[in-house]
Amino acid sequence: MNRLSPRWALSVSVAAWVVSTTGAWAQPGPRTAASDADKYPSRVVRMTVGFPPGGAVDISARLVAQRLPEYLGQQVLIDNRPGADGIIAGDFVAKSAPDGYTLAYVSAGHTMNPATRPKSMPYHPLKDFAPVSLVATGAQVLVVNPSLPVRSVKELVALARARPGQMNFASSGAGGPTHLAAELLKSMAGIDIVHVPYKGGAPALNDVISGQIEMTFIGAPAALPHVRSGRLRLLAVTTPKRMSTMPEVATIAEQGFPGYDVNATYSVLAPAGTPAPIVNRLSAEIAKAVAVPDIREKLATLGVEPVGSTPAQLGAFMQAELAKWSKLVTSLGLASH
Repeated sequence: MNRLSPRWALSVSVAAWVVSTTGAWAQPGPRTAASDADKYPSRVVRMTVGFPPGGAVDISARLVAQRLPEYLGQQVLIDNRPGADGIIAGDFVAKSAPDGYTLAYVSAGHTMNPATRPKSMPYHPLKDFAPVSLVATGAQVLVVNPSLPVRSVKELVALARARPGQMNFASSGAGGPTHLAAELLKSMAGIDIVHVPYKGGAPALNDVISGQIEMTFIGAPAALPHVRSGRLRLLAVTTPKRMSTMPEVATIAEQGFPGYDVNATYSVLAPAGTPAPIVNRLSAEIAKAVAVPDIREKLATLGVEPVGSTPAQLGAFMQAELAKWSKLVTSLGLASH
């Protein structure tokens, strides 16, 4: 599908003029021969994921990669390069040949990392990439180990206030989506919980399941199977409105913190300079893949809603997200280096 929900359409419309005036990066120019683009793809396509297998980003990427060969005529391989909340993988793709054979499958952290690491980013999240497609959106979920005596966000906050500095939260990496989701709650609730960063959502989740860490924010795809099995307790979703895929789960905003809003997004990017015909072909085929009923159903069971945007729509959305997170990180004083 190529239509954004009203909520995403609003974000895109607000930022679209920025891209039209400043964003040549949204319309990648050719650096390879036209004949190469006409033959694309003639070999295996690599989709790089900056997190370990088993996390939310990896799971949704594999669903898309499994369907794309039907439309591209070539195999799409997942290449996990975890570390630094996706920056290691992002740097690899940014420096790869702009020929459409090396892609990045990124989370919301792609536009968060530059805000928390303004001086140490090895690439620019917009200028060094060609946007391809906003594949899907979803919520992060706040989950706790079932041994923790809380069943709501209000109870969790009350417990944290009674134990200042004694409770921990895991994240998929410092400065990334799961870290900022917790920092925003800490700020709004006035609580002191200790950050423990990991090299991905899967190892962070494992330590919450084992009881070594009390809680974490994570993309719904990775958490829901463990919630259903009883190994995790689900307290809330991070979107401002309940997810259509999880209508029974209350939002953090509903549970006493109006204005709380953190989204999980899953997008495909190519290196800057990738020829427009290749970018447009990839975008169109991704839209077809996520519109297939069985893929939509599988994404829904993971708490994810398919989008399948155009490159221009993703470009405008990323521009707006970068501005949003830069403002938040500055206000919270979270920029490190």
